[in-house]
Amino acid sequence: MNRRLFTLASTALATFTFSTLTHAATELRVMVHSSFALPKPLLAQFEAQNGIKLAIIKGGDAGEMLNKLILTRAKPVADVVYGIDNTLQAKALAAGVIEPALPQTAGSTDAQLGDALAAVDYGFVTLNYDKAAVAKTGTPLPKTLSDLTQPAYKGWLVVPNAATSSPGYAFLLATIAGMGEEKAFAWWAQMRANGIKVVKGWSEAYYTEFSLNKGSHPLVVSYATSPAAEVFYAKTKLTESPTASLNLAGGVFRQVEGVALIKGTANKAAGLKFVDFMRSGPVQQALQTEMWMYPAVPKTALVPVMRHAVEPPAFESLAPQIIADQGPKWVARWTQVVLK
Repeated sequence: MNRRLFTLASTALATFTFSTLTHAATELRVMVHSSFALPKPLLAQFEAQNGIKLAIIKGGDAGEMLNKLILTRAKPVADVVYGIDNTLQAKALAAGVIEPALPQTAGSTDAQLGDALAAVDYGFVTLNYDKAAVAKTGTPLPKTLSDLTQPAYKGWLVVPNAATSSPGYAFLLATIAGMGEEKAFAWWAQMRANGIKVVKGWSEAYYTEFSLNKGSHPLVVSYATSPAAEVFYAKTKLTESPTASLNLAGGVFRQVEGVALIKGTANKAAGLKFVDFMRSGPVQQALQTEMWMYPAVPKTALVPVMRHAVEPPAFESLAPQIIADQGPKWVARWTQVVLK
C-alpha cells in the first residue's frame, strides 16, 4: 500500500529480521503491507523481552497482501498479519485466511474491526490541497464535491486509480456512501469531463502530479495526516503546513487497520504477544510519525506534530460485507466510467 510514505528512504527488502537472538528463539512470521514501519529498536526490544525472532514479510499493497495470503492458505507463509482494514476484513474472513476470533486478552478498542482483528490504527482518506497553489488561482475552495464538476475547477483534482490503489478505492467508496451509487457514478463521469487526472497509485499522485511537488493539480486524494507529515519532514522549521485537508461531504472515508492471527498458525501464543505489542503504548505512539495514522487504542496521547492532522468532523462508512459483495462491481464500473 504505497501510502503515507513521507520518509526519505524505505527498505526494499521483502523479508527481514531484527533479532540478534540465538537460533533457539521462536520465529514469528509477520505479513505486513508495504507502508508498515516501526523503529527497529522497538522491534528488537519486543524480541528480547519475549524470546521471539521476528520475520517481517512485506506483502505489497493491502489488497495485494491479502491476495497472497489467499493464494498460500493451504500452506501459510505467515503466522500473523497486520494491515487488513475495514475494506478487506469481510473478504479475509470469507476466504478463511485469518482466525475468526481473537481471545479477550487482545483488548478492546473504540475503532472496532470485529472479533477477528484487533484494531491498531485508523486514518482518513480525504482531499488535500496546496494552499499556495489555490491562493494563486484566486478561486475559492470548493464547498461540495459537485462544485468540482464546474469549469472553474477543471483539471484541479488528481486521484489514485481505484482499481490499483487503497486510497483510490477508499475515495471511491466514500463517494458511493455519501451520494448513493447512481449519483456517485454520475459525478465521476462529470469529473472525467472536467479534467480529472487518474494515476496508478498514491505516490505518483502526491509526489508527481500534486502542485506542491511541482505538478499541475492543486487537489489530491491523500490522508488527513498528510499536512502533519509535511511539517515533520520539512527541511526548514514550519509553524504551519503548506497543505490542508478539504473534508467535503462524500469525500472522506475512515480506514481502520488491524492485526490478526493467520488461520491454523502453530505459533498462536507468540502471535498473540505480537497482537498486544501492536496495541501497546510505545507502538501506538511510534506509528503516528512512522506510518502517519491515528492510534486506535483509546486515550493514547497524540504526538505534537499531529496538531496539524485535524480529524475530519464527519466521514462516510459502509458495512464490511457490503464492501465485500459490491466492491468488485463498483471498481469495474468506475473503470468503465472514468478510464474507458
